[in-house]
Amino acid sequence: MLLEVKDIIKRYKQFLALDHMNFSIEEGEIFGLLGPNGAGKTTIINIMSGLTGYDEGEVRFMGKEISRHEMEVKRELGIVPQDIALFEDLTAEENLDYFGRLYGLRGILLKERIDEALTFTGLSDRRKDRPKGFSGGMKRRLNIACAILHHPKLIIMDEPTVGIDPQSRNHIMQSIRRLNEMGSTIIYTSHYMKEVEEICSRIAIVDHGRIMALGTLEELTALVSTEEKLVIELSSINYTVVDKIKGIPGIRECLIRDNQLDVIGKKGGHHVSRIIQIALEAEVEVLSLTVEKPSLEDVFLTLTGRSLRD
Repeated sequence: MLLEVKDIIKRYKQFLALDHMNFSIEEGEIFGLLGPNGAGKTTIINIMSGLTGYDEGEVRFMGKEISRHEMEVKRELGIVPQDIALFEDLTAEENLDYFGRLYGLRGILLKERIDEALTFTGLSDRRKDRPKGFSGGMKRRLNIACAILHHPKLIIMDEPTVGIDPQSRNHIMQSIRRLNEMGSTIIYTSHYMKEVEEICSRIAIVDHGRIMALGTLEELTALVSTEEKLVIELSSINYTVVDKIKGIPGIRECLIRDNQLDVIGKKGGHHVSRIIQIALEAEVEVLSLTVEKPSLEDVFLTLTGRSLRD
């Protein structure tokens, strides 16, 4: 277990920011941390980074309580903040040199790590340029380069793809996978549900300073999947077919979109065979039939009552 958060309580005067928060992260995970604004994400990230204290509980990194081993823990952390943290008037290479020295890198090793980080983030050809002339995506990639210079065991990425173009987002997502394959454990927060679904091995949903749910994507969607959606493409559609499908016990809704039906019904109702039979009886060909599973967005809305961007 790389990181353990046990019964953390954090108050800001009368406001309870974290309410007995508990979770743990295993080495080698990409751990998603999701929550609406004000849920407590930033507070727990600041605590894990050693930037903020806490009132009660315990946070252990590699078995060591972070409040008693602050500098030792920070040397093993890489932080990619939501807000760009770069010196605009220094070159990309000078930025890396500065942050590398903060982590104790010197001489030939520092030069090798700078070359490695620039190559990894695709910025080698811009090493002598200042980030004030970079696009948003390039600045984000340089932020990541600064965070991985010292080969940290844990990388905390707070909204690393916010406000950037699709090409830069794809580059960053590929970089995260590669970092993980190279042995880095990653904590990842994002407003983009698809990103979290795509890369995270486990996901924690946070609201009101508590963990509302935690598990794999499959485990989380199972919490709310009392219904399923069948998407059926037919050679033609008539209202007799639609009415008969609506009459199947357990079917709640049957919506028509061109030659496609969206059928919503109780999960495990064995509706597929009955729908196919109705189509055959009406001499209508079933061109395709898929079952759509609940998404992470569905889980989030169910647990918090609001969308991630609210």
